Amino acid sequence: MSLKQQLIDDMKAAMKAGEKERLAVIRLINAAIKQKEVDERVEMTDPLVMAVLEKMVKQRKDSIAQYEAAGREDLAAQERYEMQVIEAYLPAKLGEAEILAEIDKAIAATGASSAADMGKLMGALKTALAGRADMGLVSKLVKQKLG
Repeated sequence: MSLKQQLIDDMKAAMKAGEKERLAVIRLINAAIKQKEVDERVEMTDPLVMAVLEKMVKQRKDSIAQYEAAGREDLAAQERYEMQVIEAYLPAKLGEAEILAEIDKAIAATGASSAADMGKLMGALKTALAGRADMGLVSKLVKQKLG
């Protein structure tokens, strides 16, 4: 079953169970997916849906930081809940050791040896680690390896 279909099924289940908060978050996800389909005129595949979900998680993280800085814990808590529901649809994140192993494999595959090769290396890693790792952390680890 595709991720998009899973979201639709979960939306129906949330409606039947009366889970209003969860239903609202799933509707937000479906709206973002539909918006991307309309804007780009593409059929959403699982990798494209995961990219939308990752973007939504990143937006929630930024919002949480801003709400906490402004002392609005009530809004930060709502964003945390939304982030938790969205992350449930993403694959489990890799640990730092697993990311380093992927970086070593990519270095061997691309022949990267200096910071000048970082773009080529990050391009290879982005496809290999899509949805499974925080690319900010990956970038930091790549800089350490090549620096």
